[in-house]
Amino acid sequence: MNVLVINAGSTSLKVSLLSSEDGGRLGEWQVERIGGDGPADHGAALGGLLPELDGLEVEAVGHRVVHGGERFVAPALINDGVVEGIQDLVPLAPLHNPANLQGIQAARAAWPEVPHVAVFDTAFHSTLPNRARRYALPWELAERHGLRRYGFHGPSHRWVAGQAAGYLRTDLRELRLITLHLGGGCSAAAIEFGRSVETSMGMTPLEGLVMGSRSGDVDPGVLLELIRQEGLDADGLDRLLNKESGLAGLSGVGKDMRDILARASDGDARCQAAMQVFSHRVRKYVGAYAAVLGGVDAIVFTAGIGENAAEVRHRIAQRLEFLGARLDEDRNRTARVSRQTPVVEISEGHSRCRLLVVKTDEAASIAQDTAAVVEELGAVREAPPIPIKISARHVHLTAQAVFALFGEGHKLTPKSPLGQPGQFVCEERVDVVGPKRSLERVAIIGPVRRDCQVEVSRTDEFHLGLDAPIRGSGHVEGSPGVTLVGPAGRLTIEQGVIQAQRHIHMRPEDAEAYGVADRDFVEVAVRGGERDLVFGDVLVRVKASYALEMHIDTDEGNAANLGRGAEGALVSTRGVAQVLRKQV
Repeated sequence: MNVLVINAGSTSLKVSLLSSEDGGRLGEWQVERIGGDGPADHGAALGGLLPELDGLEVEAVGHRVVHGGERFVAPALINDGVVEGIQDLVPLAPLHNPANLQGIQAARAAWPEVPHVAVFDTAFHSTLPNRARRYALPWELAERHGLRRYGFHGPSHRWVAGQAAGYLRTDLRELRLITLHLGGGCSAAAIEFGRSVETSMGMTPLEGLVMGSRSGDVDPGVLLELIRQEGLDADGLDRLLNKESGLAGLSGVGKDMRDILARASDGDARCQAAMQVFSHRVRKYVGAYAAVLGGVDAIVFTAGIGENAAEVRHRIAQRLEFLGARLDEDRNRTARVSRQTPVVEISEGHSRCRLLVVKTDEAASIAQDTAAVVEELGAVREAPPIPIKISARHVHLTAQAVFALFGEGHKLTPKSPLGQPGQFVCEERVDVVGPKRSLERVAIIGPVRRDCQVEVSRTDEFHLGLDAPIRGSGHVEGSPGVTLVGPAGRLTIEQGVIQAQRHIHMRPEDAEAYGVADRDFVEVAVRGGERDLVFGDVLVRVKASYALEMHIDTDEGNAANLGRGAEGALVSTRGVAQVLRKQV
C-alpha cells in the first residue's frame, strides 16, 4: 500500500510517500520555519507542496499526532469525532496537536476519497502499568485534570525494538529491551516482552532526560523558587523549561550536540559539563529501567545523537558492565547505520546484554500502522462469543517441587477438570508464604510443569507483601520468589510469582475466524456484568489443544461484577497485532 505520511511538527512539515510493506521511499518533502519566515501555517505549507504531489498514487494517509491522551491508545481511523478528540487534547500538547490538526484538515481536503489514520506518539505507551503512569498528586485532582504520565516517541521506540528483535533473531515478545531515543527530543523506554512498561517522558514531552532545549527532570522546588525570586509566570516557566534549558542552557552555544562536542574538545568547560550531565542522566535511567525489567537483553541507541555520536554512546555505556553490557570501542567508533544497514552492534562478542545502534524510521512505522488499520476496514468476521472464566490464585509445580512438598515419588491427584484440555485442579493444596503474610490452602493446577509459577491477583500481592509483575504464563524472569509449604516440607523458589496477563486461549480455527495469531494483543468487549466494559491489552494464545476461553483474575472479575456465563466479543486488534507480526 502506498501511504502518504504527514509529520507536522511545531514549526516544520515532513511529508513522505512510501510503501507500507518495506518502507521504500517514493518521495520525500520538507518545509521549515512555518509561522516564521516561511508559510503562515501547516495548511499553507501542505498546500504549497500539492503541485509536487499531484498525480502520485496515494492509497492512504497516515498522520503523526503527538498526544492521544487516554482516549486514543492505538491508531485511529480519522473522522469528525476523532478530529474533535484531538482538538480536546490541545491543552496537553499546545505546540504539537494544533499543528497536527492543521495537517489533517489540509490533507483531508486534498485527498477526500482515501482513508486517513492518526498514529499517536502516546499510544505505544498505553500499556504502562498503573504504578508507572501515576503521579503522586491528590487522587481527585489528578483524575479531574487527567494528570498522569503518557510517554512519547512511541512510533520510534516500537520501530527500533522490532528492528533489534530481528537482528537478534528473537521474537520481540521474548525480549527485555531499553530503547534510547536521543535527538533534539530525548526519551528512554523499558520494553518488556513487546510492551512498554516504563518511559521517561510524562504528561508532556518535558519530563525525563536532558534534551536539546528542554530541561528534563527538575526538582519542582526549583520552579517555586524561580517564581518567587525571578517573578516568572506560567508562560515564563514554559519558555524557560522548553526553549532555554537542556543542552542549550547548559552549554551556552546552542542545542546541537555536534557543536557541543567540538567545543568540549577545545576545552570549553560549559560544553564539557553539558555533555557530562546529558550522559549521566541517560545512564541513570538505564540503571533504573534495568531494575524495573529485572534484567536487560539489549540496550538500543537511536535518533540523531544516538545514531551518530560515538563519544556520547561511549560515555553512556561506561560502568554498565554490571548488566553484562560491554562496549567494543572499535565497533562503536566505526558504527554507521542507514536504511540499507539499519542495525549495527557495538558490544563485545561475549556481552550478555547487547548494545545496538538502530536507524529509526518513524515514517515507516506510521505507514505500517496506517496500512494495518485500513486493511482491517474490510475485514468482516463472524466468530463465536468468548466464554470468560475467573482465574483464582493458583500454583503450578515441577515434579521436583511436588516431591519436596508432598514426599518423594508423590503424584498429583486430579480433583476436577478445567476448561483447558488436560488441565485439572488437584486434591493437594499448599500454603504460600510471602515477606508479610501468607495465603493458605492455595489450589494446585496439574499436570506438573518445567518451572514453578504462582499466579496471584493484585490484592494477593499486597497481602503477601511483594511486587508481582504482570506477565504472560511462563515469563517468570525477574519476578519475586516465595516460600511454599506442604505436608512434607517447605520449598523456597527464587522467582515465579506473577500477576497473570489477561489472556484468551483459542484454537487455530478460532484465530483464523477472528483474524489474529498467537501472542497478539487485542481488545474484548464483555457481556454479562452490570455495565459495559472493554478489556484492552488481552494476550492471545493459540494451540490446537486449547478450548476457547478468556481468563481474567479475581480482582478484575469482581470489578466488572462478572458472573457465571459471562461472555466477551473481540472488538478490535487495532492494527497493532499485524504490525508487530510484520516486525518480528
